[in-house]
Amino acid sequence: MKKIYQVDERVPGKLLVPLSIQHTFAMFGASVLVPIIFGINPGIVLLMNGIGTLIFIAITKGKAPAYLGSSFAFLAPGAVIISQKGFEYAGGAFVAVGIIGMIISYIIYKYGTDWINVVLPPAAMGSVVALIGFDLVGLTVRGGAIGAEILTENYSTEHLIVFLVTVLVAILGSVLFKKILATVPILIAIICGYVTALALGMVDLTAVREATFFTMPQFRLAKFSLDSILTMLPVVLVILSEHISHQVVTSNIIGRDLIKDPGLHRSIFADNLSTALSGLVGGVPTTTYGENIGVMAITGVYSVEVIAGAAVISIIMAFIGPLSAFISTIPGDVIGGVTFLLYGMIGTSGIRLLVDQKVDYSVSKNLVLTSVVFTTGLSGATVKFGAINLSGMVLASVVAVLLSLVFYLFDKFQIMNE
Repeated sequence: MKKIYQVDERVPGKLLVPLSIQHTFAMFGASVLVPIIFGINPGIVLLMNGIGTLIFIAITKGKAPAYLGSSFAFLAPGAVIISQKGFEYAGGAFVAVGIIGMIISYIIYKYGTDWINVVLPPAAMGSVVALIGFDLVGLTVRGGAIGAEILTENYSTEHLIVFLVTVLVAILGSVLFKKILATVPILIAIICGYVTALALGMVDLTAVREATFFTMPQFRLAKFSLDSILTMLPVVLVILSEHISHQVVTSNIIGRDLIKDPGLHRSIFADNLSTALSGLVGGVPTTTYGENIGVMAITGVYSVEVIAGAAVISIIMAFIGPLSAFISTIPGDVIGGVTFLLYGMIGTSGIRLLVDQKVDYSVSKNLVLTSVVFTTGLSGATVKFGAINLSGMVLASVVAVLLSLVFYLFDKFQIMNE
């Protein structure tokens, strides 16, 4: 039987660094995808992810093991704002969402958590979390920084080979690798895909050779505009459901109720403070990472000491110039191969929530909630309110909350047919 290291336990000194590196590797592939998509240098993101994680550990009193990586929930509205005004205004919207999240944490502290089941019951919450992954799957084969070039005019046999090597290593590694390799199949897939791209002459390493060894992350002060903030505002619903689901899943793994101790209000406050600070200086929003939750489940190591070690490693990496330049040379075919599996895994984490919460689909309201949320999120529908564009998982989150509130009122007036 494997040794279990609980949240407040120290691991042997000889294991601290390798275990921390495992967590760094687990978050690395997904976390650097977001800045690549947004077109910014990953160095600032690695820095703020590490700082955010340390802040989270401090605010939750070292009782909630979680690594804060780059959030995918902000991609769609963030891309809209960047195309219209530039990244700095997206940063201002990130800050605003973080502040709103902190206000919500105070409401939870003041009034408890019972209201969450009203606005986001399990049938809605699990569906919304699933859409975080499913809404993005099309990006994996559309080309660009995040996708393979297999559905574009630039398609070639080389692109297909790199994509297939990456996705096959990711899939097979996830089910065949053992021991330490079992915790880093995504990283190994990136390495294999990258080596294949190098062999096929698809990678230009000029920027890596010219980079100075020590470098400063590229800071960009946020700028604010009301229409950008309004465009981003609905994401609050997504990150709230995502955070709660992660805390519930982590609680099940470690055998402790994190919703009660250290308290959902503390973890949500810390998560959103990290997002606000990151957006303020040119980073991207952060969130507790499912990949790192998976590492804990596999290894039985829940110690926050290890998580803190991973955060320190991330901060150090941010100041190594060749590394930041190297990350930027990763071909879209490699990223697309990884996300082909990764986004599906994010989606199935929402399905797992539905299973863990034992959602009864013989009850009509549960069936309708999940069906409408999925249909809304995957239909491609867009609803516009002035400068606000709601689509995909953001639109689905708004529909989920509104429909949940309507069903709650129906229950209160006893007019439901069940």
